[in-house]
Amino acid sequence: MTAIGSGDDRAGIEEAVREHYAAVATNVEASPVVSGCCGPEAGIGAGCYPVDHLDGLPANAIAASVGCANPVAVAQLAEGEVVLDLGSGGGIDVLLSARRVGAGGKAYGLDMTDQMVDLARRNQREAGVDNAEFLKGRIEAIPLPDATLDVVLSNCVIALSVDKGAVFAEAFRVLRPGGRLALADVVAEKEPASGGHVDATSWVDCTGGALTESRYLAALGAAGFVDASIQFSHAVGDGFASVIVRAVKPGIPPA
Repeated sequence: MTAIGSGDDRAGIEEAVREHYAAVATNVEASPVVSGCCGPEAGIGAGCYPVDHLDGLPANAIAASVGCANPVAVAQLAEGEVVLDLGSGGGIDVLLSARRVGAGGKAYGLDMTDQMVDLARRNQREAGVDNAEFLKGRIEAIPLPDATLDVVLSNCVIALSVDKGAVFAEAFRVLRPGGRLALADVVAEKEPASGGHVDATSWVDCTGGALTESRYLAALGAAGFVDASIQFSHAVGDGFASVIVRAVKPGIPPA
C-alpha cells in the first residue's frame, strides 16, 4: 500500500481532498463542465454514463460527476435492495441507484464535505426522489449499522482514502452476508518509489494513493471479501487505469 508517513501527512491529505471537492460543489452551478479526479482528458465524469441513463437527472448532479466509470451499470441492483455509495459527491450514482432499487429499496450516499452533501440533497429534491438519503461522514467510519446493506458502490473515491484497509473493513461490516461490492477506482501499474514525499496534489488527482492491482486484491481479502476481481476500464494517465472492482461478503443472503 502507498506509504503515508506521519499523522500530519494523513491529516494534510484529507484536508486537501476535502477542500478540493468542497470547491467542486461550490463552483458547480457556475461551471457546466467540472474536471474529475483524473483530469478532463482521461474519461471521467458524466461522459462515463450512457446519455439515456442521465435522462431526468438534475443538471447539477450531472455537472458535479467526477468519477472514473459507471459502477451502477455493473452492480446488478435489484428491486428492494439497499445500497450505499461511498463518496457520493453530487449524488449522481445514488439517484441512479434509487431508480433501480425502486420504492421498496433505498439508496444512501456518504460524503465528508458539507458542500457536497448539501448539493446532493438539493439535487435529490429537484429530482423528486424519495428513496434516497445523503449522510455526512467519512468512508473509513460508515455511520450505518452492521449487516444492513445489499450493495456498496463507490466511484473513484477509495483511491483518495488514506486508510483503505479501514474502508474495506467498514464496507464488509455494513454489508449483509452475500452482499457485494461494485466499485470504480484507480489502480497503479507499479509500486511508487519508497521513501518519497507524499504529494497531496497527486493524491487529490487519484494517483498518489492508488494501489497496484495485487495490493488492492490483498486488501480486499484481508477485510474478508471473496471472489474479488479487477477489470480494466480505461487508462487515466501514465501508469494508472480506471477499473471496475467486484467482491462478495461470504454467506447466504437473507431471504
